[in-house]
Amino acid sequence: MGEITKSTMKILLIADQNTSKPIKDIMAEHPDIELIVTLGDLYQFDIRALADITHIPKIGIYGNHCDGRYMEPLGIKNLHLATFEYQGLTFMGYEGCVRYKPFGAYQSTQEECAIRMKYAPKVDVFISHCPPRGINDNTDSAHYGFDALREYVDTNSPSFFFHGHTYDDGKFVERYRETRMVYVTREMIFEI
Repeated sequence: MGEITKSTMKILLIADQNTSKPIKDIMAEHPDIELIVTLGDLYQFDIRALADITHIPKIGIYGNHCDGRYMEPLGIKNLHLATFEYQGLTFMGYEGCVRYKPFGAYQSTQEECAIRMKYAPKVDVFISHCPPRGINDNTDSAHYGFDALREYVDTNSPSFFFHGHTYDDGKFVERYRETRMVYVTREMIFEI
């Protein structure tokens, strides 16, 4: 990981709700988008237009309300505990949220997340459905952040941390230490 010197990569981030307009319209308005990142709680029917976008990479993680079946058909690389290098940047992700009910896919206990993240490599951009504990999370049990993600940010200082999952209470942190925190709901065009 070095200092990020390229400042023109345009990314389409999508999380939690239907996009405000059709994806094909977003892409037509922003033909210079170079990467698409999905941050979970999405449904294949709503984002099916991603299958037709084959000229740029698509990466993502599942959220706690996902069925776990849309990434492969839509050509999205699953980044849960995996890395992806693109244009000099390394990306990694973590799926789901803190377990708040006995059953449900894409939920982890704090301990499970800590074990899975123990040897996570340092990356430039971390993508997650759930935020780190105490940074853009909420106080209800379904929207706590992960302690291990907070420890990861404290230790590794990724340049960017993209997440969805929580709800806007008007107090979002945009920078935590050296990391730019980016909360996404619906879609966002973001430039690195």
